[in-house]
Formats: sequence, structure tokens, C-alpha cells
Amino acid sequence: MTGSKIDSAVYSGSVLGHRGEPIYSGAMSFMRRNYSRELDDPQLDVVVTGIPFDLATTHRPGSRFGPAAIRAASANLAWEKARWPWGFNAFDHLGVIDSGDLLFESGQPASLVAELQAHAARVLKAGKSMLTLGGDHYIALPLLREHARKFGPLALLHFDAHTDTCAEGFEYDHGGMFHQAMQEGLLLAEHSVQIGIRTDYDRGNHPFTVLDAACVNDHGAGSVLEEVLGIVGDKPCYLSFDIDCLDPAFAPGTGTPVCGGLSTDTVLKIFRGLGSLDLVAMDLVEVAPAYDHAEVTSLAAATIALEYLYVLAAKKIAPTGRL
Repeated sequence: MTGSKIDSAVYSGSVLGHRGEPIYSGAMSFMRRNYSRELDDPQLDVVVTGIPFDLATTHRPGSRFGPAAIRAASANLAWEKARWPWGFNAFDHLGVIDSGDLLFESGQPASLVAELQAHAARVLKAGKSMLTLGGDHYIALPLLREHARKFGPLALLHFDAHTDTCAEGFEYDHGGMFHQAMQEGLLLAEHSVQIGIRTDYDRGNHPFTVLDAACVNDHGAGSVLEEVLGIVGDKPCYLSFDIDCLDPAFAPGTGTPVCGGLSTDTVLKIFRGLGSLDLVAMDLVEVAPAYDHAEVTSLAAATIALEYLYVLAAKKIAPTGRL
């Protein structure tokens, strides 16, 4: 098919453009983006990286298989030439590559930390932003270190069933890395918000604003957005999304499911209102496909990650964050 229309559309070397390959064939990169580790393309904006790591998990393992599952599910979304309700294709405006999975020494968490920080430093030095697919939630800590090194202390916008601020965990623990991040001075507590929380935490000594799941479900996306925008303000903001923020009805495939969570619809509505924030990066973590059914969780994860890219694309089109 050399020189044909479909050949140029699907196999183009450009980081821009729609990829219309059938969902049942081809290399399963995220959203059919080119697999590449080259960062010097001036049209490149975002680098997607998979982190197949779950050695900091406290209960059910399996999120090391999350990046592959999210990529495969994303093929169900890549065929759209214009996405509802945005009315355009993000990849006509936003240059995105999939850099594949991070390589580190299997079974050695310290290797993961060193390799992930080196990778993040390289991407940030090149002036690109990161969308990182976990893996368990511990990966947020090395990512925060490098982003704080570039941008200074960060606002944290954190979607989760758990606050992940345990002060009594192990060195590598997906339930305590935000406590550690505070200890290292990486976060601006007064500008940070945790959304969807529905497990107990030390309410008398908690550094972040918490919008628990019951509050969000009672008051809706609009009310949440108003509070989030006011708290985060103009600070550089790191977005961290644990898939167990969603109710198990919408995301059964995760290691620590908790009933009473958010719906996918509510999350997407919140995301669509984040365009005025200074979003510097996002991670999406804790997809464990062994516990999934019909790719429900993987598809939710791919959709939420894609919505983040649409927010970034919309900001390129209209820098004020409003189309």
C-alpha cells in the first residue's frame, strides 16, 4: 500500500495527526501514537511512558500489567476524527509520542526510582511534558521529585479512594508517598486537593484539602471544579489519578477497590473544567487487569488519560483554557 492515503495517515512519521488503524490490528501504542524516544521534534508536546512496576503494592498485585492493558484499550478510542464534546481531534494540535515502557532492574525498587527520575529529567530538560501510565501509585514520588526540581514546589490535584499519606509505611509503599513528598518539600499543601477519598485518615493533622467521595457525589462536578480552581490557583499543578477513585462498578480492575466512589462521567466532567490550571504533568496508576471485566477499568483509564490530552490541546488552541 505504499503511497496510499491510508498508508500516509496511519504510518506517518509526524507526531501530529489522526491514526485511523482498525482497533483489532497493529502495534498497541497509546492512542496509536508513534513509538519513539526521540525528544528533539519541535512539534512534540507530550511523552507517554509506561511504568510496569507494582513492588510497592500492599494488597493485590498486578498493576505492572496496567500500561499494556491501557494501551490496548485505547485502540477503542483512536478511531475518532473528532471527540465529543470537544468537536476536534487533539492530535491535530498536540504532538504526542509513546516512549514505551521504562526499563529498570526487575525486583529492585531502587532501580525503578533511579531510572524513572533520569527519564523524567531527560523529558523535562527537552521542554516536553509527561503522561505516565502505572504501575502502582508509588511512581508518583520520583516523578514529583523531578517536576519539583524544574518547577519548584507543586500543587497536587489527586484523585483517589485513599489519601496515600501514611507516615508509618515501608520505604517503597504506594500508601505513603505523598507524606514523603511533603517531607521533601515537593508539594504546596495549601494549594493541593484530594478528590474521591473514602478511607480514614488523620483528619486533625492532614495537610491537604479533601473533597471526599460522598461530598463529590452529592454536590457534583461543577461544585468540585469551583473549589479546585480556587485552591490550586495559578500554581504549577501535578495531576495524579489512582483508578480506584472510581467506584468498583466503573473500575473493578484495581488492587484496593472501595465502594462508594465516583463515576467515570463525574471525573470526565471535572477534567473538562481544568483548562485554566497550569497543568505540568499527569500520572494514571493502579490498573490491575487481572481483576478487570471486559476491559472496563482499562477503557476508563485510557479515556481519562485521553481527556487530559484534550485539556492540553484545548489550551494550545485557546491559552486561556476556554474554547
